[in-house]
Amino acid sequence: MTSALPLRLTDLPLRQPAYVDLIDWNALSASDGQRLREFGLCEGASVEALHHGGLLGRGPIACKVGRMTIAMRRNHAAAITVRTGPSDSDL
Repeated sequence: MTSALPLRLTDLPLRQPAYVDLIDWNALSASDGQRLREFGLCEGASVEALHHGGLLGRGPIACKVGRMTIAMRRNHAAAITVRTGPSDSDL
């Protein structure tokens, strides 16, 4: 059973499918925000944390966004709120 409680992408358990609930675009630079949009990251997008890199898992996060796998800086992932459970279109 999944929960629809929101949490940051950095706190999402590995291999737990989720949906982007909110992105704090103000926490990102304009170029970083543009790059994430180009990767398909937007509210409602499906995401899944695949791997935490770096020492003790505190480095970049490998994420699946839709069908694409990307590496994302931890501070960028912290600006993204996700929720597990059904998407808005499933409700």
